[in-house]
Amino acid sequence: MDTVDIQVIARMHSDFATKFGIPRQSGLVEALRSTIVFEPEFRNSDALRGIEDFSHLWIIWQFSEAARKGWSPTVRPPRLGGNTRMGVFATRSPFRPNNLGLSSVRLLGVEQTREFGTVLHVGGADLMDGTPIFDIKPYIPYGDCHPDGFTDTARDFLLNVSFPPALLSLLPEDKRDAAIGVLSHDPRPSYQRSPERVYGLSFAGYDIRFTVEENILTVKEVLKK
Repeated sequence: MDTVDIQVIARMHSDFATKFGIPRQSGLVEALRSTIVFEPEFRNSDALRGIEDFSHLWIIWQFSEAARKGWSPTVRPPRLGGNTRMGVFATRSPFRPNNLGLSSVRLLGVEQTREFGTVLHVGGADLMDGTPIFDIKPYIPYGDCHPDGFTDTARDFLLNVSFPPALLSLLPEDKRDAAIGVLSHDPRPSYQRSPERVYGLSFAGYDIRFTVEENILTVKEVLKK
């Protein structure tokens, strides 16, 4: 089998310490804020010259927490209940031969820092903190956008979020919209649907505990980690 070497050029810094709760695709929760920090070898501002002219970027990255030996030609997508098998190349499953992910994120800003050189601030990313990034490319609307080329059923699964004001106030103000957005997309595994079960979402340094009954998610507790 032919193999190639590929270098990690950057890592994502996000509010997700674990895989649980990460949106199932980029752009679902626009309020999410993340930062791309380049590895020392690639901290050259010339490599980013002109990037601020683009509104969105493509990020090619690795499902580092899902890497495994071997691969399966079929997978069970969570949105189909975890029981229906589909071809791996017909899904967004992380369990792929090369464990590569592709995300479109909004470019919010380019910042020159003393510690990390030039960093990119992005919105709507679906990556865990520390995720290795292999490449970054500009998003070109007239070439990359195919509105009739995919099936988008994400809105069919949205939950109504009941977040008591007293608990919501425990989160930093700039994290509240993002937390509600993440919760509304139902972070539970597809095979867990017990209304009595209390789930915990690790987000932005807090443990957000909640229950779900029918289509209503109710936050029960917010704890600083």
